[in-house]
Amino acid sequence: QLQASGGGLVQAGDSLGLSCAASGLTIRSYGMGWFRQAPGKEREFVAFINRSGGATVPADSVKGRFTISRDNAKNTVYLQMNSLKLDDTAVYYCAASNSVGVPRKTYAYDYWGQGTEVTVSS
Repeated sequence: QLQASGGGLVQAGDSLGLSCAASGLTIRSYGMGWFRQAPGKEREFVAFINRSGGATVPADSVKGRFTISRDNAKNTVYLQMNSLKLDDTAVYYCAASNSVGVPRKTYAYDYWGQGTEVTVSS
C-alpha cells in the first residue's frame, strides 16, 4: 500500500513537499513515479526515480521546479515542488513500477497510492 500525503492549498510561487510512504511493499524493488490528475483531464506523468535513486526523470512541464527523491531505508518517496503554478493544481499520485526503463504510462505501474490534492491559487 502506498500512502501519499503533504498536499494542500498554496499560492503561486510557493513550495510544497509531498511524501509517499509504503507499507506491505518494499519500494527498493520498484521504480517509483509521481503522476497528477487535474479536474477533467487524464492522469499525467510528473516524475520518475529508479530503484537506487541514482537516476531521475521529470516531465518537461515540471523540469527545474520539481524534484523526486527516495529514501529506501524509510520506504518513502518524495516530491519537492517549487515555484508552483496555477497549472500544477491536481491530485497527485505516487506509484510503483516493475517495468524496465523509464515508465511514463499509467499502465506500467503496478501499485498506486490514493492521491493527495494540491491546489495552487493566484
